[in-house]
Amino acid sequence: MAQLVEVRVPPIGDFKDVPVIDVLVRPGDRIEKEASLITLESDKATMDVPSPQAGVVKEVRVKVGDKVSEGSLILTLEAEAADTRAPAKAQTAHAEALPAKAPEGPATPPPAAAQTPAAIAHESDLHAEVLVLGAGPGGYTAAFRAADLGKKVVLVERYPTLGGVCLNVGCIPSKALLHVAKVLTEAQELGHAGIRFGRPDIALEGLRKWKDDVVGRLTKGLAALAKQRQVQVVQGVATFAGPHALKVKTAGGEKTLTFDYGIIAAGSQAVKLPGLPYEDPRVMDSTDALRLDEIPKRLLVIGGGIIGLEMATVYHALGSKVTVVELLDGLIPGADRDVVRPLEKRIRSRYEAIYLKTKVTRIEALKEGLKATFEGEQAPPPQLYDRVLVAVGRRPNGHAVQAQAAGVRVDERGAIPVDRQQRTNVPHLFAIGDIAGEPMLAHKATHEGKVAAEVIAGLKSAFDARAIPSVAYTDPEVAWMGATELDLKAQGIAYERAVFPWAASGRALAEGGADGLTKLLFDQASRRLLGAAMVGPNAGELIAETVLALEMGAEAEDIGLTIHPHPTLSETVGFAAEMAEGTITDLYVPKRK
Repeated sequence: MAQLVEVRVPPIGDFKDVPVIDVLVRPGDRIEKEASLITLESDKATMDVPSPQAGVVKEVRVKVGDKVSEGSLILTLEAEAADTRAPAKAQTAHAEALPAKAPEGPATPPPAAAQTPAAIAHESDLHAEVLVLGAGPGGYTAAFRAADLGKKVVLVERYPTLGGVCLNVGCIPSKALLHVAKVLTEAQELGHAGIRFGRPDIALEGLRKWKDDVVGRLTKGLAALAKQRQVQVVQGVATFAGPHALKVKTAGGEKTLTFDYGIIAAGSQAVKLPGLPYEDPRVMDSTDALRLDEIPKRLLVIGGGIIGLEMATVYHALGSKVTVVELLDGLIPGADRDVVRPLEKRIRSRYEAIYLKTKVTRIEALKEGLKATFEGEQAPPPQLYDRVLVAVGRRPNGHAVQAQAAGVRVDERGAIPVDRQQRTNVPHLFAIGDIAGEPMLAHKATHEGKVAAEVIAGLKSAFDARAIPSVAYTDPEVAWMGATELDLKAQGIAYERAVFPWAASGRALAEGGADGLTKLLFDQASRRLLGAAMVGPNAGELIAETVLALEMGAEAEDIGLTIHPHPTLSETVGFAAEMAEGTITDLYVPKRK
């Protein structure tokens, strides 16, 4: 018979009157044992207070802003019969000193009769301590880290090889082709230096094989790492069948996999615009474009974000006449306009057309080509293209894997909200990478994967990145991290902007990057770095130094006094800091009055 118990703040050392910064449950919520109830924040740590047992919340006795100490009443709980064999008494929760925030999004109640792993393990084809769904950068990192920490791990992947979208049909093959594009463009541009090459002879079959070989070397390496760690790999398409079970459609038939803990790393998929003739192979997404079936004479790219512009870079270098259409008023909307401007100026002189504030309203599949109709401020008359690439973003796969069947909250876009330990609203299920929401970047996913594995293993771990860099591997490259000027203005933060033009860099001039720049943003009061952005050759490599500087709390003086090698592009970061400090000698900057 259920009994009413009181849940109180556990021992928290010498701390008293600790503020409540989040209340994670409401009356009527059914919670599992160890589910987080409230979040406390002292001057040294942020603590989640978990429930000592499962049950239904009857009354919450604290609110955000309240101050509590050891023994303060948090809530009353109608405990499940299995946990109340002793007479009812006040319960004290056990707190972990770990940063956390509440998952957001519409609540999805757990299944009414959720079984425990022990109860269903005998019904499964395979049972794991930790099951990871998705073998992309986040998934394989989580699986390998969990295995290193002594867990029995099963890794489920839909592709025949490990690596997920990123290695198989995303980051790696696109960067291989972007390297080829860069070599072709640089060779062509050496004409102004008195060196001229003939027209390149592009053998598509050879290019495809080389690209696939690059991918193959990496995926084979991952397979070897999985074997070394005794991570069992199951290949097939999976969906949740409950909070502790997956159904996987494999080549040998459907299998049931059960687990104690699950990490959802199922990624995202390309967004499709309604009404387009996707049955026509000439209408491509990024995966189709990377196959290089042909080099179209005229290519329309719908979407002026990173993916669209990177593929435009590849196809232009290989000989296509490229048109880019973007609905918003600028390319790469997430970046500040001053670092996008040199890229836009360069590609406007190369591409057939760029239309901003414009959308494609219709594509008609004709024998002679794809006829596109436009609408907007810069809309041209209908145009005929050989191929169309749709690159308007990606959507998380939360609905595709039927995470709701496990009781997991999934928002309308398919994203799964998580706390800073990557926990979903179901305590034994974690989500990482694209499926956990923006930013959808592989390097974010890998760090989240380690956090999830470490939390499952009982380590004190949390995702607490102060900055996540973004890079567009276009020509020129655009990279940024931390706060943008748009962010700082919106938040009303007083900041100082320091820009070093690459026209004053000998290395940039030698590499044809004179139109590049490095920008640093500093807090006006503390002088600490808040954000950085750059555009030019290898900007994606340069941005890492500024991420480290921000993580370490560096001030303008720290960066300016750091000796950078000369002549390099990296010293533009130091020069920009010197601009902020007023110590720059490589440019003349009038003294401030």
